[in-house]
Amino acid sequence: MSLLDGLLGQTGTNVDLKNLGQHVGLSPEQVEAAVAALAKAHPQPGDTVAQAAGDTGLNPDTLQQIVAQLGGEGALGHFASLLGQGGGAGGVLGALGGLFNKS
Repeated sequence: MSLLDGLLGQTGTNVDLKNLGQHVGLSPEQVEAAVAALAKAHPQPGDTVAQAAGDTGLNPDTLQQIVAQLGGEGALGHFASLLGQGGGAGGVLGALGGLFNKS
């Protein structure tokens, strides 16, 4: 189980990244990068999905499907707050920063 799977389990959404990847046509690594990018973008001003799409290069429609599978914006916000508990961008999100490429 990955770090993100463990944190997602704390949100109560019961989302498995591997199964989510199969559902949206992405590898588990791509889903991890997408979820990390969505969580990073969520507290920022602007459109969360558009920012994550820019960070990952993934299609915004695919990212919107991921948000829906995670439980919507509310669940994404809870997940983002869990990631931020490790010290913000210097904590868990900082450690996950290498999962996605900036275009």
